[in-house]
Amino acid sequence: MKDSLKTWRSCIGSFGDIVAYQLLSKTVLSLLLMLLQKLAMLVLASTGRVAVTTGDFMFLFTTWQGVLLLLFGFISLYFYVVIDINTKIVFADKLLKNEKYTLFSLFKDSVSTLPRFFTPGGALVVLFISLLAPLTGVGIYISLTKNLKIPTFISSVIQATPLYRVIYSFAIVLLVAVAVLLIFSIFAIVIDNLKAQDAFSLSRRLILKNWKTYLKQTLNYCLSAAVGGFVAIVVGLVLLVIVACVGADLIKEHERMCVVFLVLLIIAAVALFNFIGSFCYIVRMSRMYYTYQDREDEIPFKQKKGRWLVLPITGFITVALLFCSAFVIDTRFDAIFSNEIPVLIIAHRGGGTEAPENTVEGIRKAIDAGAYGSEIDIQRTADGYYVVNHDGTFSRLCGVNKKPEEMTLTEIKNLVISDPLFPDKPAQVATFEEMVEAAKGKIVLFVELKGNTADQQMVDDAVSIIREHRMQEECVLISLKYDIIDYAETTYPDIRYAYLMFASFGDVASLNCDYLGLEEESATVATVDAIHSQNKKVLVWTPNTESSQRYFLLSEADAIITDNISLANTIVQELKERSDIMMFLDWIVKNFVS
Repeated sequence: MKDSLKTWRSCIGSFGDIVAYQLLSKTVLSLLLMLLQKLAMLVLASTGRVAVTTGDFMFLFTTWQGVLLLLFGFISLYFYVVIDINTKIVFADKLLKNEKYTLFSLFKDSVSTLPRFFTPGGALVVLFISLLAPLTGVGIYISLTKNLKIPTFISSVIQATPLYRVIYSFAIVLLVAVAVLLIFSIFAIVIDNLKAQDAFSLSRRLILKNWKTYLKQTLNYCLSAAVGGFVAIVVGLVLLVIVACVGADLIKEHERMCVVFLVLLIIAAVALFNFIGSFCYIVRMSRMYYTYQDREDEIPFKQKKGRWLVLPITGFITVALLFCSAFVIDTRFDAIFSNEIPVLIIAHRGGGTEAPENTVEGIRKAIDAGAYGSEIDIQRTADGYYVVNHDGTFSRLCGVNKKPEEMTLTEIKNLVISDPLFPDKPAQVATFEEMVEAAKGKIVLFVELKGNTADQQMVDDAVSIIREHRMQEECVLISLKYDIIDYAETTYPDIRYAYLMFASFGDVASLNCDYLGLEEESATVATVDAIHSQNKKVLVWTPNTESSQRYFLLSEADAIITDNISLANTIVQELKERSDIMMFLDWIVKNFVS
């Protein structure tokens, strides 16, 4: 505990230098990333593409331009590791050794470590830090990918399947074990100039020899952080009580502004804590790296005098800015915030969890629930008809391990759907025409062109059926395959189209479609704004939990596709009845917490 508190004090004493480093490093990284993006976009433009998405990802592995784009991406990760991580390690090492430094010397020393990572082992370090460490939440990871997550549509399948859940849990445990065993590798590479393989061996030996001490020190560090946070909260509450007693009438008169200011102050305090905490973690790990090797004599770690005035001055300026912000927000509250929820609700696979999936009954339930739309999946049969089914076969719902294209319509009509959620409600596999007739004049159909038979013929036939029923304004054709969406939009512009994706690079807003369907993790504020700037709409699929639905219902998305439309309706009603304070808190969560 004592060592942890000493580390925190030293980091706070170096607050001014940390701020300068963070500003400079983020500026340098932004410029480098901007340059690489420009070069990547030029390469992409040479192929006639505006973006690469999950619908055509093989382009990255089958063309020299795609390989070059992957190389640019890998270089970006290298730059982030060197500037975002290695510079911090060099900085921490100088601090521990009480050596003089300048920001220029820190970056110079950090850049000099770059060649050490141009080896197979070094590349593994970069990949682990960039892609795997964020998934486990253990070890060191770069700011570029710190929010990296498994897409929700994949994680939901994992959680719903016991075997996948066991395999996933085992994989995470294994990755955590690897992260802990190799946690000192990057310190060995940066501080002692070891080769990657030697660094791996050293880290493994240090952890295995000192694992009890490591666990104890990790717990102490977490405890010291918790104690610091608790003390800060207590001090804050005491100050609030004092202020409340002194100016009770004033606070009552400006209650909303005071709450806004308090929330902004808490966010600033948490941000400051994280800001210093990330650097303190590197300092602590560097100290452990030395002590585990009995090299304490190399790190006198004298208490740094520091520029202690920087912190209170920064705090005073921050509080003043937060107060001005609270005043502006309070005076313009009605113009900034609204209880209106314009985001539309689309039922997934017919009626979501309200009825057996992809059935006519599902369409009726979606209509009864007041949903704007209903998403369904169509596939072509062996004799050229179109039936509604999500999976590649009928095994899960009908117990028949055959693909739609291997069966005739008559054979499929003899199947019985037994949805696990509705075992007592058997249903018949519906045709596309039956779903269109059930929806006509009542709900918008979002028709996904699904499976192996999703091709230009399916587009032609689907458009023909839609026109035959005069449903041009009530149907949207959607697909994970961009080539058929591009064909459809070019050939039949009177129908609306949506392209679904869960990862992309480039100018996705310029893709040839009316809607972009974004998986939850890829539906960032920047991406949504870029799509809207091209007068296109955004669908988000498939937020099913209360937290994710609430987030996207409050976002700038145009619609969400969800299985749980009843929950979504309940949340919408609650959001419309929020108080001013709750509106502000929701805005804070959306912009600063999620």
